[in-house]
Amino acid sequence: MPHLFLAIASLFGGTSVAAGAFASHALRDKLTERALDIFETGARYQMYHALALLVVALLLSRAELPPLTLTVAGYAFVAGVLLFSGSLYALSFSGIKWLGAIAPLGGVMFIVGWGCLAIAALSYK
Repeated sequence: MPHLFLAIASLFGGTSVAAGAFASHALRDKLTERALDIFETGARYQMYHALALLVVALLLSRAELPPLTLTVAGYAFVAGVLLFSGSLYALSFSGIKWLGAIAPLGGVMFIVGWGCLAIAALSYK
């Protein structure tokens, strides 16, 4: 499992950098200021949670921490990026307002991930 999360974290981190650069250079004149802000928020949260997923992968490679809690954290971070950042990217390009309603579900997944990470840390012996 650590290898999978490390690979996904790397993909999320790299695509977050690419998305940020794309927003700064190619989208600046194509999107409204509001849509650009929404897109950049998606990229920023994607990077934050790529780093969180990297931490999960590194902790999973250690035997002292509870693997189930960390695995749930990892999957929650993955789901959070897909739901939160993905919906914000789609919203910024399409302008379809109901896509914004998906983002809070991703936010909940982020909170679940951080909560599981905290539980794992408190379980450390």
